[in-house]
Amino acid sequence: MTETKAPGGRSAQLARTGLRHGWTTGACATAATTAAYTALLTGEFPDPVTITLPKGQTPAFALAAEELAGGHAMAGIVKDAGDDPDVTHGALIRSTVRLLPPGAGVVFRAGPGVGTVTRPGLPLPVGEPAINPVPRRMMTDHVTEAAARHGGTGDVEITVSVDHGEEIARSTWNGRLGILGGISILGTTGIVVPYSCSAWIDSIRRGVDVARAAGRTHVAGCTGSTSEKVAVAVHGLPEDALLDMGDFAGAVLKYIRRHPVDRLTVAGGFAKLSKLAAGHLDLHSSRSQVDKGFLAELARRGGADEVLAAEVAAANTGLDALQRCAARGVPLGDLVAATARDEALAVLRGAPVAVDVICIDRAGTVVGRAEPRGPSRKG
Repeated sequence: MTETKAPGGRSAQLARTGLRHGWTTGACATAATTAAYTALLTGEFPDPVTITLPKGQTPAFALAAEELAGGHAMAGIVKDAGDDPDVTHGALIRSTVRLLPPGAGVVFRAGPGVGTVTRPGLPLPVGEPAINPVPRRMMTDHVTEAAARHGGTGDVEITVSVDHGEEIARSTWNGRLGILGGISILGTTGIVVPYSCSAWIDSIRRGVDVARAAGRTHVAGCTGSTSEKVAVAVHGLPEDALLDMGDFAGAVLKYIRRHPVDRLTVAGGFAKLSKLAAGHLDLHSSRSQVDKGFLAELARRGGADEVLAAEVAAANTGLDALQRCAARGVPLGDLVAATARDEALAVLRGAPVAVDVICIDRAGTVVGRAEPRGPSRKG
């Protein structure tokens, strides 16, 4: 008789919400780029066009626009964000591809509606189009594959544009971050995870229940797929011990307060966990912001002088503040992790749970750790 594993972990938790997934702007731009480059090489647009996402899914996208003329090809995809209230839902994402001389590589340009980076502290240099690293890699990989299939060199200029993108960007934080002229092309998995507060919090609770029923004594609440991978790498946790916390740190802590496990690891991006450290239990960008003044005070505790503290207070982003401190030997990541751990313990109110915290950057590099502390049932 085959043993049946109890469903748990991120994938089961997502399924329990009953909400429909969507696709990121990065996935849409990749599909549009693939279709446009294929048309340049073959004279025909694939419609629908199928791409491979970072985790192996192979969605197909219908083309909403296409043009082949004058040495370039353009394809457009309408973004479907599923059941997520995403401001870019319904936006037309276009990619225009032009051939470049052999050896030129892949060059990215910002077309109308796509922003340009104007301040430091983001994962792209100042002056670059706001097309994040993972979408760039996806587009480059698909260009390489199409070139191998159809006899191209893979040397192209890719211009991504978004109809009404500058108007859409007014509903985002891009302006405050120094991304001007439009939206960013985002996504690390290609999939938009839909967030309904009630459905997601219920799925968190069911995730804790599944872990406890499976006899797990150590679980991890993670803000996303990258931090989940880090938690697995650091602690070797099985799938049914992983909770997709998203932005709902308070939901995880309050439910585990009533239904304890011996140990909870909180893993997430530095900026999000700096919000937890500052006392926020909802980490969504529309409901809490990184407090640079708070980070400056933490930096002072870590030995920063007033010049560095002032730079942290005026930093463009949390990552900018982190990098400035790292360059001067101030362990801001560890300080945020320790403070976030103590805030988590305060919410747990003496429940027999030991808490440790892992802070990462966008690439998944650990930039802060706080060792376990708290009255676990084993300690």
